Amino acid sequence: MTETITLQPGIDLRCCTDTRFKTNCLSLQLVRPMRREEASANALVSAVLLRGTENYPDLRDITLHLDDLYGATVGSLVRRVGDYQTTGFYCSFTEDRYALGDDQILVPVVDFLKELLRKPRLEKGVFCESYVEGEKRNLLAAIEAQKNDKRVYASSQLMKYMCAQDPTGIPRLGEPEQVRALNAGGLYSHYQRLLRESRIDLFYVGSQKPEYIAQLLMPVFQGMDRNYVNLPEQTTFCDGGKTRQEERMEVTQGKLQMGFVTESTLNTPDFVPMQVLNTVFGGGMTSKLFMNVREKMSLCYDIGSSYQGGKGILTVGAGMDHHMAETVEKEVLCQLESCRRGEITPAELESAKASLLSSLRAIPDSPSSLENYYSTGALSGMNLTIGEYMDQVGTVTVEQLARLAQSLELHSVFLLKGVQ
Repeated sequence: MTETITLQPGIDLRCCTDTRFKTNCLSLQLVRPMRREEASANALVSAVLLRGTENYPDLRDITLHLDDLYGATVGSLVRRVGDYQTTGFYCSFTEDRYALGDDQILVPVVDFLKELLRKPRLEKGVFCESYVEGEKRNLLAAIEAQKNDKRVYASSQLMKYMCAQDPTGIPRLGEPEQVRALNAGGLYSHYQRLLRESRIDLFYVGSQKPEYIAQLLMPVFQGMDRNYVNLPEQTTFCDGGKTRQEERMEVTQGKLQMGFVTESTLNTPDFVPMQVLNTVFGGGMTSKLFMNVREKMSLCYDIGSSYQGGKGILTVGAGMDHHMAETVEKEVLCQLESCRRGEITPAELESAKASLLSSLRAIPDSPSSLENYYSTGALSGMNLTIGEYMDQVGTVTVEQLARLAQSLELHSVFLLKGVQ
């Protein structure tokens, strides 16, 4: 369970008090509506902030300071959660009770977080141009790396076409041309707007009481010029029309992506059963798609499915010889039809439940997993505790899965194929 404390309007702290860990975590996220025109700036700004501050002006100084804090780490955090994009920091550090003598770690980490947020290193009143240009190159390389991973690229292209009218179709890191257009002055102005207008979410996992963490964090935001703008509500899928797209590239293996839509989302009572259905259908190595399309029929090299509960989108991705794409697509639909008829064996159902339960049981074993589960859940509107989630998984029936499978409708298809 978590406890939420509002530090001031638009700034919320969530605490998960847990005494089991030697390592604690603290995250800070500036939350924005996902907008194409600012996606790259949001993705870039936290990396630039981590290049230097007034008291620690370069990476070497920052590294030495964190080394003094028992090897604490602070990294850039850029997420897309439904209609929102976040930018900020994730801090990992040793629990105070494991430090030597009277050494403190938590308080200096909070002080450093304030330094990052409030006192970035500037030149002529804006971000350092060399820092901005260096991080632009890193961001462009990260975007290019996604294109080089053809499975990731095909998935992003499906979202681009399928969600052309929905924020989900906007790349999390933005577009290369947007990155190239950014400069030090413009990025610093955008950062000032982020601090003024954005919702700020903080999350702490550790042994300290929430009231104490709130007391430590209050000064981080004192005197900050704030004009908080309420975030719009998360929306369901905005349908811009079905589409079927192909693209040719120098690849030896074709990549097929199929997008299905359903009215079942994380805000409906059947969210958890839909997660179970996804696992039965294609969410693991015991799923129908893997066992039949890949193993028994040998139609593809890899295949799997994933479910985006915020939008009610289920996607299937497969890698195969180019000429087998149509056959694979037909067999995916055959396996879905099997689910619609309720042809799910007890072994398939129990295996899917066991897989989901295993993943859920692992979440409390790591501060980072707890932070990811609860902080993204708070933004997306998914308010199930891990225990509640597990309880619902255990009650799912074949009849529920058949009904949910009938609600899935093929919406869009993207195929990446070779040039010959």
